[in-house]
Amino acid sequence: MSRTLAIASVGLAVACLSCVRADEAILRLATTTSTYETGLLDHILPPFEKKHNVKVHVISVGTGKAIKIAENGDVDVILVHARAAEDKFVDDGCGVNRRDVMHNDFVLLGPTSDPAGIGGQRSAAEALRRIADGARTFVSRGDDSGTHKKEKSLWATLKRVPKGTWYLEAGQGMSATLRMADEKDAYVMVDRATYLATKDKLRLRILVEGDSALFNPYGIIPVSPYLHKHVKYDLAMALVAWVTSPECQQMIGDYQKGGNRLYHPNAAKPIQ
Repeated sequence: MSRTLAIASVGLAVACLSCVRADEAILRLATTTSTYETGLLDHILPPFEKKHNVKVHVISVGTGKAIKIAENGDVDVILVHARAAEDKFVDDGCGVNRRDVMHNDFVLLGPTSDPAGIGGQRSAAEALRRIADGARTFVSRGDDSGTHKKEKSLWATLKRVPKGTWYLEAGQGMSATLRMADEKDAYVMVDRATYLATKDKLRLRILVEGDSALFNPYGIIPVSPYLHKHVKYDLAMALVAWVTSPECQQMIGDYQKGGNRLYHPNAAKPIQ
């Protein structure tokens, strides 16, 4: 009898859980691997989910893929970091009401031995030129992510297309790319947040930083309800309102790993 009651109780609990989930709205967010892997989303989304009785389904991919997914109407909103691609997404009518959320910067890492001699360089492009000229191993995201787009823009300023056995394309997220570079004692470009969140597991160190060309802003954009009528535009705008609110901006600014701030909120000071 007790076994029967136990099974019935479990069944009732599952049924109740199903009812709760059925009553809960779902908002689909495509975002970068950095915001997911650093734990930022786990930090800022719960208050929003509770207030709106919504579950945010996060799709963590590179910025290029996130935008493609959004263009197809397979998500409701994106949080990405490639301003030129974001502006095109809006100009093409695929997204509306883009807002600045936060920023950090990119850095170039490399082995302590620094065989390319880039340590202390103020120009990220010059550092890449030295790496290429010396055919020193460099690991690229190679996935059309925001990080990869930034790297390609630097190569473009040099009027060079990197190729050869020294240039490796990981085709993976930032953390996996970092591990690959670390294993190979290679150079790599990374957003500072991901580096700070994982640096204790790495032998690589920061060699180049501070170049204005390495600035890394993030924006949030709802998918256009005019193009895709099925998207949850009202909920997407509610998320925009939340991440740009003083409360959430404070949470973003307070978020740290190992005593280091990962992101700097800038909704109150839009970036032109």
